[in-house]
Amino acid sequence: MSTRRNFIKETGLLAASLAIAPSLTKAFAKQGQAVGIQLYSLRDIIGADVKGVIQKVAKAGFKEVESYGYAPKDGSFWGLTPKQFKALLDANGLYSPSGHFGFDDYVTTGNSDDIKAYIEASTILGSKYVVAPWLGENLRKTADDYKKVADRLNTAGELCKKAGMHMGYHNHGFEFEKHGNQTGLDILLSNTDPSLVHFELDLYWAAHAGQNPVELFKKYPKRFKMWHVKDMDKTNRDWNTEIGKGSIDFKSIFAAAATSGVKHIYLEQETNYKPDYIGSINTSIKYIKGNLL
Repeated sequence: MSTRRNFIKETGLLAASLAIAPSLTKAFAKQGQAVGIQLYSLRDIIGADVKGVIQKVAKAGFKEVESYGYAPKDGSFWGLTPKQFKALLDANGLYSPSGHFGFDDYVTTGNSDDIKAYIEASTILGSKYVVAPWLGENLRKTADDYKKVADRLNTAGELCKKAGMHMGYHNHGFEFEKHGNQTGLDILLSNTDPSLVHFELDLYWAAHAGQNPVELFKKYPKRFKMWHVKDMDKTNRDWNTEIGKGSIDFKSIFAAAATSGVKHIYLEQETNYKPDYIGSINTSIKYIKGNLL
């Protein structure tokens, strides 16, 4: 899984979105919106002490986690079988609604064995989404490439549907490059079945590409069921920082949650942790709970 890398333009949408912010905040509070974390944020420490790291995640106040790194040949999450990982999450009051799984081989060959293995592991965890987190450069050169990816997502979505879940797709910045008069993300959204394929918008990557997430929600209402909440360092836009310390206006984005259709929000940070990994995620979740929900 490759590292994922803001600039968000100030627009007149800010005032309008802030006007509805109080009602959205009340809605979040009423439904008890859980705060999750993409465990890739802790990739440098989780492998050495998965049980200890999961305990620290729960202690910080997270209620959901998004997994990554499961490979059918290995059959484990950091050395734990899906059943063992589920037991660890249960013991710490955590739930995993979704996971990131390798997708390139399936796009290339069309062989769905890996997808079936992902569904099997996700079923054990009780997850709702199998998410494609990345596309290799050779799979996204043309509009036709993206149409092929969309077809593969739809087919995987059919398999997921039979298991009571959905296929998901997580963006980076390259999906916002133009292919004719559409971006790669436009092609994926336009050519996938909304009942089968849901999208996970990485807010940092959208903003890094010069996109306004609120406008994306308006263009494709209810398609973005998951978010990665990741901030942009004010001095180096290619770095992350703790939520609330960077340049992304999350309040206006959270105010448009109903338009997005978001169900799960995950903190993600990949670089520039201060003072350290656990201290960083503690800072971020406190800001999210205190200022955005």
